[in-house]
Amino acid sequence: MASNGNGSVANGNGTAKNGLAKIQTQKKHNGICHDDSVPTVKAQTIDELHSLQRKRSAPTTPVTGSQAPFATLSEEDRHKQQLQSISASLASLTRETGPQLVKGDPARKADTKVTHVHHHVIPTIAVSDSALKFTHVLYNLSPAELYEQAIKYEKGSFITATGALATLSGAKTGRSPRDKRVVKDDLTENELWWGKGSPNIEMDEHTFMVNRERAVDYLNSLDKVFVNDQFLNWDPENRIKVRIVSARAYHSLFMHNMCIRPTPEELENFGTPDFTIYNAGQFPCNRYTHYMTSSTSIDLNLSRKEMVILGTQYAGEMKKGLFSVMHYLMPRRQILSLHSGCNMGKNGDVALFFGLSGTGKTTLSTDHNRYLIGDDEHCWGENGVSNIEGGCYAKCIDLSREKEPDIWNAIRFGTVLENVVFDEHDRDVDYSDKSVTENTRAAYPIEYIPNAKLPCVGPHPKNVILLACDAFGVLPPVSKLNLAQTMYHFISGYTALVAGTEDGIKEPQATFSACFGAAFIMLHPTKYAAMLAEKMQKHGATGWLVNTGWSAGSYGQGSRIKLQYTRKIIDAIHSGSLLNAEYKKTEIFGLEIPTEVEGVPSEILDPVNTWSNKKAYKETLLKLAGLFKNNFETFTSHKIGKGNNNLTEEILAAGPIF
Repeated sequence: MASNGNGSVANGNGTAKNGLAKIQTQKKHNGICHDDSVPTVKAQTIDELHSLQRKRSAPTTPVTGSQAPFATLSEEDRHKQQLQSISASLASLTRETGPQLVKGDPARKADTKVTHVHHHVIPTIAVSDSALKFTHVLYNLSPAELYEQAIKYEKGSFITATGALATLSGAKTGRSPRDKRVVKDDLTENELWWGKGSPNIEMDEHTFMVNRERAVDYLNSLDKVFVNDQFLNWDPENRIKVRIVSARAYHSLFMHNMCIRPTPEELENFGTPDFTIYNAGQFPCNRYTHYMTSSTSIDLNLSRKEMVILGTQYAGEMKKGLFSVMHYLMPRRQILSLHSGCNMGKNGDVALFFGLSGTGKTTLSTDHNRYLIGDDEHCWGENGVSNIEGGCYAKCIDLSREKEPDIWNAIRFGTVLENVVFDEHDRDVDYSDKSVTENTRAAYPIEYIPNAKLPCVGPHPKNVILLACDAFGVLPPVSKLNLAQTMYHFISGYTALVAGTEDGIKEPQATFSACFGAAFIMLHPTKYAAMLAEKMQKHGATGWLVNTGWSAGSYGQGSRIKLQYTRKIIDAIHSGSLLNAEYKKTEIFGLEIPTEVEGVPSEILDPVNTWSNKKAYKETLLKLAGLFKNNFETFTSHKIGKGNNNLTEEILAAGPIF
């Protein structure tokens, strides 16, 4: 019979009463039996045992300007400073007090830091109930911790088969641009773009404070709030510190992914934020409040450096709200903020990609032969380009491994999946299902993309590519633009909607979005265009207009330009070979088009060659030119800067000539 060393199985005489063999244990140490395989745990209670699972991080931040190698503050003092800063952020403006804060999850008493603070100034009115309670702060939690919070406390949160967190954004599954407002005050009245065509809907300071108080009171009434301290802009000289206070783990994880994540050392020295978001999206605004037209309100106050969200849980409001802030802050530093994709070749050549939905911006800026600097928001400053964000926010509708392998593979642990539908048993996501919304999204850190360039910065761009999906079929597949034309088409921001893009569209419908992101710009489009032209001229960048839409006829008669041809065009732009091509000028729009591009049939380079009905081509061309002209009338009377220089005749002449 076998023996295990410390014990042996008896046979013969060693038989138990039930007929089974007795197990005999050898005696050691004065006849006392021991199981000495492992020592017992050093815990007296189950809570003590659980506390042993989690290891604390040691402080490692050097003190600026100090001879001491590491921070001399005790852990308790550091926690106290952080909580004082957060309490000041959450201070009620009528009571001039912040909530009493304590760090940790209220459901885990062992995790809670006993140290608490109360930001206090002599109150102007009687104390409130919320001032008598503690609010627990869940500060810069990790994705794993936020998963636990979402799964346990937020209905509609699930882990998908690939490890992503699937969640719901509530009644709102997209942005609410008509409910976004900006405080018009002494600072912004003469700086921002107001009036016809502007995305900036005004509100006054008093109404903002009413909404701020409502949001802060709601957040202070909760047992716990999530606080993220993070950064915007990978350029270290122009980094912005942002604080996001929210009520949902979903929102905290979303912003963890989308903003730049601080190191533990940077977090210890974070200090006072440059901008703060109060996301009380689960709580509606008061519709009787002045300026309110619904239960939703997204309010920006640039003087106070604050943003308030009420009545919408759609996380994209935070991302795009901060983008609007950057469109205001960066130009004041002579840095151009851009709604664009950006990639870089192995030799350091950088390209910017501008384009509205459906133009192929994401597809064309994602190139396995080039490094991805970013997919959506960038700055162009003195040192080159930098990504504003730390993550990507990709559309998921009809996503497939074959079409978008990088996005497909990025949907794993840590990624937030918004409003997707999945199998209730195996949790496989059906990306074609629009039951909740067509605007399904994935938010993931940029390092989930294999060829992402980290840090997300690059030298000055060599090429500026404006993408248009021309469903009218009259724009050439590629045109080289001079500076005035680049400004004109950048300000226009043209593409065309076709059936399938939006419900009810049966024929091509031109759409224009200034600077390819009108919903987010704060200044007049000509100011961004002038900065773009100045930087392109200074650094020798070339402008290109690339049509990814139709050829040989409009939508319904012609056909979409093949993606393989567009990729060949983009490759020729990157390599520089297209600069050496021969060019001829088109009528009406006056665009310079190459006579030959390697890998592209020469006959499609001039759209008139592909139309069998030349008369129909000319009529369609004039129709589109008229649409451009009508759209541009919004901008013709604007002055650039404080002088008398009207929008130059040169830029107007760069548009279509009848």
